[in-house]
Amino acid sequence: MFRNLTALGTAFAAVLTAAAPAALAQEVNLYSSRHYDTDLRLYENFTAATGIRVNLIEGTGEQLLERIQTEGEASPADLYITVDGGRLHRAVEAGVFQPIESAVLEERVPSNFRHPDNLWFGLSSRARVIFTRVGERPDWLNDYEDLADPRLEGEICIRSSSNIYNISLMAEMIEVMGAEGAQDWAEGVNNNLARQPQGGDRDQLRALAADECSVAVSNTYYWGALAASDNPDDVAVAEAVEFFYPNQGTEDEPGRGAHVNISGAGVTVNAPNRDNAIRFLEYLVSDEAQAIFADSNNEFPIVPGVEIHGPVAPFTDFRNSGVNVSVYGLNAGEATDIFDRVGFP
Repeated sequence: MFRNLTALGTAFAAVLTAAAPAALAQEVNLYSSRHYDTDLRLYENFTAATGIRVNLIEGTGEQLLERIQTEGEASPADLYITVDGGRLHRAVEAGVFQPIESAVLEERVPSNFRHPDNLWFGLSSRARVIFTRVGERPDWLNDYEDLADPRLEGEICIRSSSNIYNISLMAEMIEVMGAEGAQDWAEGVNNNLARQPQGGDRDQLRALAADECSVAVSNTYYWGALAASDNPDDVAVAEAVEFFYPNQGTEDEPGRGAHVNISGAGVTVNAPNRDNAIRFLEYLVSDEAQAIFADSNNEFPIVPGVEIHGPVAPFTDFRNSGVNVSVYGLNAGEATDIFDRVGFP
C-alpha cells in the first residue's frame, strides 16, 4: 500500500481543506529508493502548499525499477527517484522515463546534472573524494590520478569494484582518460590497496582512523553522517580524518574538478498524474527543498547558491568535473570490464 504523507495536521492544510476540498483529491505517486525519514518533510511541505497528496512506495532502486516494468502501462508510478547516475541510466535503458519540458528545471538544474534529453533531473549531490588522517596528507597527493602512484603501495582503503559509486567513478575516468588510461589507473590503484575491499564508505574511514591505511576514498556525506552522529566513536572517526577535493588545480591552472554523483528523478512514461509530477519536481529544486535535501543527509544542493547547514556546509566551494552524470551509466559496462581485467576485487 502507498504510504500517505498528507500534512493534514497543519493549519495551512486545514485552510486548504476548507477552501478547496477538490484540490486535496489530487495526488502524485512516488517510487523512491531514498530511505531517509527526513525526506518526509519535503512531501509534507509540498502537500501543505499545493493540496497535492504524495503517496510513497519505498524499496531499492532495482526493486522499484523492476516493479515499474512489471506493472507496465497500468503502473500508478508518476515519479521514480534513485541514487547514482548509473541507476538512473538503467531506468533510461528500460524506457521508464518520458522527456519533460520545464523552464524551472532547466533554469535551476545545471546541465551536467540532468539528462541531455530531460529524462531525469538531479535533486541532490555528493562528491567522491580522497581522505587522509588529519595533518598527514602528502604534499604531492592532489588528484585521482595520484591514487595510482607507487608511493601509495599498500596504503589505500576503498570499497569493492562492484560498488556502484566506484563503477561511476571509473566511468568518469574512462571519459576523461580514455579506456587505456583508465585501465592503467585501475591497475595502479589495485596495486596500492591496503587490504581486500570490505564494507561501506564509513568502514573505509574507520579503517583510516585506525591506521589500517593512510588514504581512503569515500563520498562526502558519509563523513558528514559520522560527524553528526550521536555515537562518540563515530564522531572520533570524523575528527581523526580530513578530506580534499581532487583535481582542483590552481588559480592559474584550474583542474577538471572532483567527481560528483547525484540523487535524481524522472517522470515515468505512463504517469497518471504527469502534471502533478512535474510540479513536484519543480518544488524539489526550490531553495526550501534543496536546503532540506542537503541538511537532512549531509549532501550538497544541486542548485547553486542555496545556503545549507551541518558538517559539510563549510565545504561547498569546490570545482566539479562538469562531466554529465549520464556518462556514468553509458560507460558502466566498460568500467566493470576494466575492473575485471586488472583483477580489482
